[in-house]
Amino acid sequence: MGRSLSFVHASRRASFVVLATACCTALIVAAHAHAQEGYRLPPREIVDIIDAPPPPTVSLDPTGTTLALATYLPMPSIEQLARPMTALAGVRMDAARNGRHNPTRYVGLALVDVATGERREVELPTPGFVSSPSWSPDGTRFGFTHTLPTSIEAWVGDTAGGSVRKLDTAPLNDSLGGAMSWMPDSRHLLLRLVPADRGAAPDAEAPPAGPVIQDTAGRVSMNRTYQDLLEDPEDEALFEHLATSQLALVDVETGALRPLGTPSVYRGTDASPSGRWLLVSRVEHPYSYQVPYYRFPTVTEVWDLSPDADTLVAHEVARLPVQDEVPIGGVATGPRSIDWRDDLIDTPMLTWVEALDDGDPKTEVPHRDRLMAQRAPFDGLPIEVFRTEQRFSGLSWLDGTGQALITDYDRDRRWTRTWIFSPDVPGRPGERRWADAGKEARLVFDRSVNDRYADPGSPMSHRTPQGRSVVTVHDGSIYLRGSGATPEGDHPFLSSLELGTLRVTPLWKSADGAYETVTELLTDDASMLLLSHETPTAPPNWFVAERGGGARRQLTAFVNPAPSMVAVTKELVTYERPDGVALSATLYVPPHEPGERLPLLVWAYPREFNDAATAGQVRGSPYRYTRYSGSSHLLLLTQGYAIMDSATMPIIGDPESMNDGFLEQIVAAAQAAVDEADRRGVADPLRTAVGGHSYGAFMTANLLAHSDIFRAGIARSGAYNRTLTPFGFQSERRTLWEATDTYVEVSPFLHADTINEPILLVHGQDDNNSGTYPIQSERLYHALRGHGATARLVMLPHESHGYRARESILHVHAEQVEWLDKHVKNPEQGPPQP
Repeated sequence: MGRSLSFVHASRRASFVVLATACCTALIVAAHAHAQEGYRLPPREIVDIIDAPPPPTVSLDPTGTTLALATYLPMPSIEQLARPMTALAGVRMDAARNGRHNPTRYVGLALVDVATGERREVELPTPGFVSSPSWSPDGTRFGFTHTLPTSIEAWVGDTAGGSVRKLDTAPLNDSLGGAMSWMPDSRHLLLRLVPADRGAAPDAEAPPAGPVIQDTAGRVSMNRTYQDLLEDPEDEALFEHLATSQLALVDVETGALRPLGTPSVYRGTDASPSGRWLLVSRVEHPYSYQVPYYRFPTVTEVWDLSPDADTLVAHEVARLPVQDEVPIGGVATGPRSIDWRDDLIDTPMLTWVEALDDGDPKTEVPHRDRLMAQRAPFDGLPIEVFRTEQRFSGLSWLDGTGQALITDYDRDRRWTRTWIFSPDVPGRPGERRWADAGKEARLVFDRSVNDRYADPGSPMSHRTPQGRSVVTVHDGSIYLRGSGATPEGDHPFLSSLELGTLRVTPLWKSADGAYETVTELLTDDASMLLLSHETPTAPPNWFVAERGGGARRQLTAFVNPAPSMVAVTKELVTYERPDGVALSATLYVPPHEPGERLPLLVWAYPREFNDAATAGQVRGSPYRYTRYSGSSHLLLLTQGYAIMDSATMPIIGDPESMNDGFLEQIVAAAQAAVDEADRRGVADPLRTAVGGHSYGAFMTANLLAHSDIFRAGIARSGAYNRTLTPFGFQSERRTLWEATDTYVEVSPFLHADTINEPILLVHGQDDNNSGTYPIQSERLYHALRGHGATARLVMLPHESHGYRARESILHVHAEQVEWLDKHVKNPEQGPPQP
């Protein structure tokens, strides 16, 4: 705390000196903490639910004829999670495999014919595990990786027969992801391979060549708290060794391999719709010790893949410096969001966006961004085709019309607008200047991003034969799919938007009693739909259905992996804060005796809003399936706790100073949630607990520090000292030096002397989420111990922000059950004093 004393308001200085002394004392007495314990198991009913296999993941091929059902292992063992990890430049790598550290393990695959329902099991390679399947653009093949202890292989499968085979190539390098991707012809795969002459890794034991020096040179560089960054030249050398790959094209029919370019640290690749051109982004020196690799200096080029090309590199699109001076909430200068125009094949075109305000959201300008375009073969100058008044946030091309939907976002109003425009002139796509395009552009959507009731839905798209995503257009209309938020809960819908008149016509809506969503359009006129259907007790299953409500045919039959929980009741409840702001939550109640009052857990995550009207809108649906898995707090239902889940905690105010009212608003919302459960006769208001994960943990600690509503709390993977995130947190735009009082007041670490209710702190020892360093929980625990508070700190080995290993997850449940049973269900002391 020594250095932070200069940051705090003078009125708090004395208390900080006392707190710093107490923290130092806590460090000394920490040696008397509990001895290390082995992993524990929660009650049997929780173990059985956790160990039940989840339903497979589902994906539809681009032609809409085949479903892939991929079975995965939801929880690796702690032994698997503990494989050596190399964390460099913001990436966690498995150096022995040349891949990401602990990816999802898929172990089963089945193909289902949409027309007949016929199911074909795919015999996957063993041992090891595979990735989820990646469809070829024409759907006739699928690719996947096969991971072994010391390598990653490329495999390809045949959709019709379900057979699979290994491609004869060097091992893949998936350290930065993107190790294999389909080319538009559905015959070639673009691979990232381990270079044949890479050699041995740099000697990690070599003595340093000198001190590690960083120099600001007077530059302003405000960055959020990234983790796993480079720290010295040895890190740089090792990162370059592991991240360098060789690009190559492989013909999946003949096995012919064509290396492309030279080994480099490739950040991204994307083939043009025609397949002739390849957009390539690669990282260059000097590397930064302040930001992750994706903000290092980057060169973006277009490569010519035609056999008779004179040179591979046809055009340099952008050469960008390190992005460590981007304003808070801003964007980098220079070309960004570089992409191919998805609707053009024979006349490929690149588009990108450039900031007109130097990337600074505080700069007042008439237009913040401009959309640029450049046609292949890139011998002409780029053309400006559109300008957005606010920050560009999306671009979608309409199939066959030459039009696009472009969206901008006003961060001050939290407002989004979408325009439809055409950048084309006859015979010359993309050559209309922005002034003309802007005059003819028509406003399609104009609303608050928080106004769920007014959300018109998102345009539905499909894949072209070349694998590009374009908005589906039929008879001059596009289709919109949305969640259908209402005061009674979500009712997903499908509607059509006529491009000429912008008239919206409802086509389909999920009825009461179940939660259905349109996952895909199986026909151009949307007469046949692929639906996902779920109920509170049945997981999502897929159906082919006629839009008009006619016959439907079931394609999957996944069963509820937690049948013991069907007796739990689930209700979407609404209530109000004392200031009149509407609130909502999903109330779960386990079976109990009539009239019995249950101990209550309120689980929440604060969110920010500009106004009370949108803050009070209902979120969720009473008809959705409840998944009891992983470290879900809902498994406490098995132990007789009622749960107010996703209890809304809106923070309402000016985006520039919203957190000035954070404490007052979360206390009011928390009290309202408990009062509602009490009013309904469900909960015992004297036996309540609060919990949350990440920002919800931050909320939990603050509620215990600034109120006496709850008997105890559970705070998982949170941040509690905002002086450690001095350049903003969550939606906070001000720095610590601009809003010192607010940073101090909302930091529960700095109010540890007022946390007089038991708090369980859980944190992954390898948490790499921005801002939630493991030290956040460790220091709060030390502060609480120094003040004699009742606290328990559980640090999970090898776990990150979320918890994955079976042993870790079961242990967390055991800790939570014991903590709440002791301090809430069967408290030893009397009721808390108001």
